[in-house]
Amino acid sequence: MSWISNVVRPKIRSLLNKREVAQNLWIKCPETGEMVFHRDLEANQFVIPGSGYHMRMTTQQRLEHFFDRGEYELIALPDVPIDPLKFRDERRYSERLRDARAKTGAVDAVQVATGTVENVPMVAAVQDFAFMGGSLGMAAGEAIITGMQLAVSRRQPFVLFAASGGARMQEGVFSLMQLPRTTVAVEAMRDAQVPYIVVLTNPTMGGVTASYAMLGDVHLAEPSALIGFAGPRVIEQTIREKLPEGFQRAEFLREHGMIDAVVHRHKLRETIGKLCRLLGAEALPENLPVAAE
Repeated sequence: MSWISNVVRPKIRSLLNKREVAQNLWIKCPETGEMVFHRDLEANQFVIPGSGYHMRMTTQQRLEHFFDRGEYELIALPDVPIDPLKFRDERRYSERLRDARAKTGAVDAVQVATGTVENVPMVAAVQDFAFMGGSLGMAAGEAIITGMQLAVSRRQPFVLFAASGGARMQEGVFSLMQLPRTTVAVEAMRDAQVPYIVVLTNPTMGGVTASYAMLGDVHLAEPSALIGFAGPRVIEQTIREKLPEGFQRAEFLREHGMIDAVVHRHKLRETIGKLCRLLGAEALPENLPVAAE
């Protein structure tokens, strides 16, 4: 028995671990099948060099590439009730939350941070699709509202990176209530004349596009991002018609006036920095750190 425990099992584990690492070293482009070494992909901000396909980023990766020198401060967010409806389908909602937190290392789908971009102080919120599809629940709603209120109190621009499949069904009406609550927070920013810039990433769908994600002063989108309320397949089945080529993609929405610009990820920082200055935000003097509140 000791031979099996001490020799055989460790050998099997080492073989399995080696296989897993080897698979993760190369990333396959979903569009062309091109294989890219993971370090090269990370150095290119998770954009496939050949096709230009924009891969999804984690919240940490997004913030590090967005803020100057990768320096930022995460903002503490309010606690909310866990599983208020005691929801259960195939699994308990509390179990799904636990697994999502273990997978992403985050408490919920939205995190808020402060820092500078092109030397302009600002507040940013990132919605992580890896956390239950970036779905909007009470915790995500509180995070977005907290970020907006912080931007108003500091008189700093608020930037939102949206990525979501919609409202979180496990929270029912509590999830839907985040739509009007975040809309009120957007109006407060507008009254305070605080710039609000939305970056729509792939995908941004459902109730998120019916609320805060489409209420910005400026709407940018990453190339080929899927943006809409219901998915193309659902719409085709409902209206029984073939949709136009590229329907609900960022470029299609830009052509039809739904968003302002499609911006490559490599140019997002520069673009947002310029927009914030045009909207009245002031840049810090060179080499001056952001003052702590």
